[in-house]
Amino acid sequence: MPELRTGRPSARDCSRPGATSGLFAGLFTGPFIEPSDRPLLRGSAGPAPPLQLMLMLMLMLALLLGGCAAVVPQSEALRAHWPDGVADRVELGGVPFFAQDDYQCGPAALATVLAFNGLSVTPDALVPRVYLPGRRGSLQVEMMAAPRRDGLLSVQIAPRLDDLLREVQAGNPVIVLQDYGVWPLPYWHYAVVVGFDRARGLALLRSGSKPRLELPLQVLEYTWKPAGYWAMVVVPPDRIPATATESQWLEAAQALEGVAVPAAARTAYAAALQRWPHSLAGAVGLANVDYRLGRLADAEAVLRAALQRQPDSALLLNNLAQVVSDRGRHDEALRLIDGAIAVPGPFQAAALATRTQILARRSDNTPPLPR
Repeated sequence: MPELRTGRPSARDCSRPGATSGLFAGLFTGPFIEPSDRPLLRGSAGPAPPLQLMLMLMLMLALLLGGCAAVVPQSEALRAHWPDGVADRVELGGVPFFAQDDYQCGPAALATVLAFNGLSVTPDALVPRVYLPGRRGSLQVEMMAAPRRDGLLSVQIAPRLDDLLREVQAGNPVIVLQDYGVWPLPYWHYAVVVGFDRARGLALLRSGSKPRLELPLQVLEYTWKPAGYWAMVVVPPDRIPATATESQWLEAAQALEGVAVPAAARTAYAAALQRWPHSLAGAVGLANVDYRLGRLADAEAVLRAALQRQPDSALLLNNLAQVVSDRGRHDEALRLIDGAIAVPGPFQAAALATRTQILARRSDNTPPLPR
């Protein structure tokens, strides 16, 4: 099977500038846009500051930030106009709480959302997955990767406070990365947003040693802003987050496909086609998984349905020709691959290679694949 994938760039720490992003497209790997290597900030929360000090600082910040749109523009925008369709008050029930050990807010926050999704897990069990002793914390890349081992999708949501509210309203606890430090010394901390109250101007969090921390929205934004408003949700593969875009979901599905059982990735791609029926990447991704599972008839059906919507797609024509040839219909496969070759673009070379393979099979009278 010809492939155009060249590999993935390694993740980079935020302390090492120069991160790059890559664009990868493949035949029977699916067009895949690699997540851009956003700065990976340290989530290294040390021993929690005294609660009284934190609350005092929060109160002072709330008083200082009130009406300061230049410092906390998103929360001030919310005060002026609450997002349409968002309830005035939401608090998710059934979200567990795990008290944070020193420097281990990452495992505690991750355990919270994994347990909420039905997994039996503790922060201690997650320490080997996400905690870096040398950094005394967890990088976002580890936080995003860990749920995939259990067949769940990690989705980084847009850096917007209204998107965070919409995810909570949809039933998704949101992990946020905050900085409680004072310049020039950061104090990175992961917490989980589980609710909000418009009338009181509060966000509700599982944070540190507090199972229900009431934090003014201005303070949430002020502490969240240094991390670039980084936030993530964890969901099962059949439930797309409320604010996820097509590219965000397919990026998460592709990442899941590399580590989880194929059935989970297949469910994620099928969910994408339910939400975005014309998604080329969703159709190719689903067909790829079916192909790897030996479900050639299903792969063919998915590709044919997609080809009806995008009849000039060289990628679809090539992949369908491959499947049809694998099923022993080489003359039909040649007609399809000739259509792919006739389409100008980056897939011509791969389509020519597929045609050579089909001709060789027809000449040798190669039987259908036994699957």
